[in-house]
Amino acid sequence: MTKGFVVWFTGLSGAGKSTIATALQTELARRGRHAELLDGDEVRTHLSRGLGFSKDDRDTNIRRIGYVARVIARSGGVAITAAISPYREVRDEVRSQTPNFVEVYARCPLDTLVERDVKGLYRKAIAGEIANFTGVSDPYEEPLRPEVTCDTSKESVADSVAKVVDRLERLGLLPRQVPERLPAGDELDLLRAEARTLPRLQVGQRELSDVYMLAAGALSPVDGFIGREDYESVIEQGRLASGTPFTIPIVLRAEEVPEASRLALFIGDKPIGILSIAEAYEADQLHEARAVYGTDDDAHPGVRVLKDSGRWAIAGGVVALARPSSGFPEFDLTPVQVRRVKHERGWQTMVGFQTRNPVHRAHEYLQKVALEIVDGLLLHPLVGETKSDDVPASVRMRCYEELLAGYFPADRVLLATNPAWMRYAGPKEAVFHAIVRRNYGCTHFIVGRDHAGVGSYYDTYAAHRIFDQYAPGELGIEILRFEHTFYCAACGGMASTRTCPHPKELHQTLSGTAVRKRLEEGSDLPVEFTRPEVARVLLEASKQEASA
Repeated sequence: MTKGFVVWFTGLSGAGKSTIATALQTELARRGRHAELLDGDEVRTHLSRGLGFSKDDRDTNIRRIGYVARVIARSGGVAITAAISPYREVRDEVRSQTPNFVEVYARCPLDTLVERDVKGLYRKAIAGEIANFTGVSDPYEEPLRPEVTCDTSKESVADSVAKVVDRLERLGLLPRQVPERLPAGDELDLLRAEARTLPRLQVGQRELSDVYMLAAGALSPVDGFIGREDYESVIEQGRLASGTPFTIPIVLRAEEVPEASRLALFIGDKPIGILSIAEAYEADQLHEARAVYGTDDDAHPGVRVLKDSGRWAIAGGVVALARPSSGFPEFDLTPVQVRRVKHERGWQTMVGFQTRNPVHRAHEYLQKVALEIVDGLLLHPLVGETKSDDVPASVRMRCYEELLAGYFPADRVLLATNPAWMRYAGPKEAVFHAIVRRNYGCTHFIVGRDHAGVGSYYDTYAAHRIFDQYAPGELGIEILRFEHTFYCAACGGMASTRTCPHPKELHQTLSGTAVRKRLEEGSDLPVEFTRPEVARVLLEASKQEASA
């Protein structure tokens, strides 16, 4: 369950509480968190009608607001309050009763408030024409230790909202989003020119994927190749040294330590990034293999890649000078772009689906079940490097387009590529994929029985059980754990082990090996396995490959 919290704005009338609170509500909606705004004036009209402005009445008003906010947060929601709440004692009372209470003090000098006051209320209060006016004829007790102080006489609304969001991220109430560091235009040209003057390290497509995803914020809160402390913590605990969940070390490996503070990363003669080196350390490949992949068997593709890499890990921040391409640029969206589309479509909730294979009927079934409970689906195929016998990304993308065109409502699905490379790390990669999709704006993520598995290295449903290691709300995304799905001849449709009472003999499934064999033979794939349009794309691609 997502962690609920209360953002409690306090400050004098006209200090900007409601303005900042409304802007914060909009920002939270953009991040997929709906927030209820309890504005002081509206509460007075509806919840506290009839109360005056004596201290007792003011305290009663605040207690009522606090009660409603607490109920919202207790159920996993977000409550934002914007009331003067002038008395420290009752604010502290509400704080003591409310978990995840974040106090924001909107501070503004009286002379500035008088200048802003178009209705002239402050001047009337100073002249003695209005009684019990907070800050003039009635006291306002400033917070002693608010989580956030916004100086609204100097800060813009955007600056204040950024302060609050940063604090919510630091408190673990919002997932941290690393801002994009993807230079363009003249800045990009200058950095590429600089790269050609720096010491070079030749890298490959996997490093390009990592550099780009780090710079795009897709691996937030990680924003650079990790240092030794984080590396060891990720390996041993499945967390960064700060305690934040993260399960796969993002490491730049080299055969030797560069003698430089800045290093240009090249693929051939093309600069793809600049690394500011923070440290270098030896990474124990065998220990990492057992911790991340659960094996040190060379037959495992992830282990093989790891053992073929350098023994030195180079840590530091990176700037991306190139981006990987799927061959379908209209679908190569950054996390910011995906979140923007989500916001424009009015989706409060969005479920992510990870795939490195063409979507078949079982996948389609999972996606449509999830669409019954969320607003939108992010079909997010991984298009980075995969095993040599996996279906090429270009073929898979055509399959997705055919499926979405014929079998999904266009306004409820977004197809975008995930530029990550495939580790085949099973349970550890399931958590990693969930974190990535959270950064792309997903509120939910589908995990199957053998997520990111390969061969028999991982126990069935280990990818489900690993999420039990994390407290509710800790990952910032809700996991939808699905059982094995299939077409059942007796049911006459798609089903799962949870819903079908019939024996396995009536369950129709095809292994990857069986699919490849049928395609090599030029045989159609059964409609119980995949849609005819998808089968045609796969068959045509297989024929082209055979004749090449």
